[in-house]
Amino acid sequence: MKLLVVGGGGREHAIIRKLKENAQLDEIYSLPGNGGIAQDAICVPIGAKDIPAIVEFAVANAIDYAVVAPDDPLVLGCVDALEARGIPCFGPNAKAAIIEGSKAFSKELMRKYGIPTARYETFDQIDAALAYVRSAPTPIVVKADGLALGKGVIIA
Repeated sequence: MKLLVVGGGGREHAIIRKLKENAQLDEIYSLPGNGGIAQDAICVPIGAKDIPAIVEFAVANAIDYAVVAPDDPLVLGCVDALEARGIPCFGPNAKAAIIEGSKAFSKELMRKYGIPTARYETFDQIDAALAYVRSAPTPIVVKADGLALGKGVIIA
């Protein structure tokens, strides 16, 4: 069995280490991988957001199963693109990944279905946002919508 793991961080390395325990595994590739991952998988210098190149590699190398872990390729539809070419995947499709890709979407979803979450407001005009910040209790958390690789939050 040939496996592909998209990504090159600690999460992907942990996934690869666990997958290596499978006796049916013949090869495991990591795109792009990193120096540490290279000890456990074949690293291929294709970026995790280069969906066409990932799909091309997977098809050309007869990948049996793919694991897509990072948020960016999930939101960009990597799972959708691989599955469209007949490669089964672990990871949400783009429609499901929006929960991670858009905090505004997630918060609206929680509000709609009564799922407990912290108070929030969304803004697309700076004056309205500043007026809210001036009246809100502190500390206040400010988060830009979209992916920010864990760095998009300010606690003020």
